[in-house]
Parts: sequence; structure tokens; C-alpha cells
Amino acid sequence: MKVSFIVKSLIGATAMVAMAGPALAAAQSAPSPVSLKGDVMLEKTVTENGVSKVQLVEPKVVIPGDHLLFTTRYHNEGAQPVTNFVVTNPLPSAVVLSSEAVAGTEVSVDGGKTWGQLGSLKVAGSDGNARVATTADVTHVRWTIPAIAPGASGEVQYHGIVR
Repeated sequence: MKVSFIVKSLIGATAMVAMAGPALAAAQSAPSPVSLKGDVMLEKTVTENGVSKVQLVEPKVVIPGDHLLFTTRYHNEGAQPVTNFVVTNPLPSAVVLSSEAVAGTEVSVDGGKTWGQLGSLKVAGSDGNARVATTADVTHVRWTIPAIAPGASGEVQYHGIVR
């Protein structure tokens, strides 16, 4: 797979959040006042004056092992509070969920059909027997935001690693 294709896929997957993510179900019943914007940044470790720190840069080229930060920003443009708003992000196939992203995040390992904490989900192993799912099995992540006041904004994030 060409690196430039991977970068386009990563950016496309975050854009898909705004079109087909949590707003999809709401759009089928009524327009949602919550707007979404997704982006992805490459986490680069740089050393300045002997001190290492992580910088976020636009991912022009990515290679296996690169660490990425996916962010979905939300904003309630309506006049009423929105409660129990669900943000769902599909993981690009070229990305595995980072183990640091797992804590407290609801995930799916079957394309978004079922959800739970990673340690409670099972998948078929190579021998056909069920095994506990790992970060490499995650297909989607989601968050439920309890309340978004009128005019309020926020964001959800997850870390991934290029396969």
C-alpha cells in the first residue's frame, strides 16, 4: 500500500465521522444541532536542548509504527442542550488502536454491531475458537457525551499506530 494512499485514507476516515458517524442516526429522525469536525495529526518526538517532547504535525507521509492522534471536535449550534450524544469513529484499516487509548473507551470489534470495553469482547481466533479481543481487532471507538449545552464545544480523541 502506498504511503500517500494511507495518509488520504486516514484523513478520509476522520471526515467520514462528520458525514456518517453519530449524526447519522439522528439525521434519520431529525437534524442534529451538533456539528462535528475530525482531524488526524502525526505525533513526532523531537529533542530540543537535550529534552524530548512530542509535537503534533500534519501527516504528509506516514510509515508503519508512526503514532497518530485522531480528534473529533463537536459544537452544539442549537438553542437547546443535547443529551447522551454519541460520537462514533471508525478506525482506518491501516491503523491499530493504541493501548493507551483503550482505558475508558467503548469499542467495537465487529464493525460497530456490538460495543463494550476491550477486555470484555471476544473474536474468533486463528484456530476458530473464541479469544479475548486485542487492540488490533478494534474496528470502531465511541463516546457518549452526557450533555452539550447550547453553544458549548468539546472534543474526543484516540491514539492509533500505523500498521
